Amino acid sequence: MKKHEVAAMSKQELNEKIQQLEDRIADINFYKVIELPQNPMVFRNSRRDIARMKTQLHKMNAAEAAQH
Repeated sequence: MKKHEVAAMSKQELNEKIQQLEDRIADINFYKVIELPQNPMVFRNSRRDIARMKTQLHKMNAAEAAQH
């Protein structure tokens, strides 16, 4: 996911997407015991996407706090 895609999302969309990605990572980790994933970069990319989204959420919350 690109920075501009993350920046265009609302808070609710970010929270939902973060939850989906965290669930996906948990599922992949669970099935990793049985069979190695076809693309091992999935872990790295998912973690980076989550970090980008959490950073954007933090920026949104900080901007809101500054307005009040």
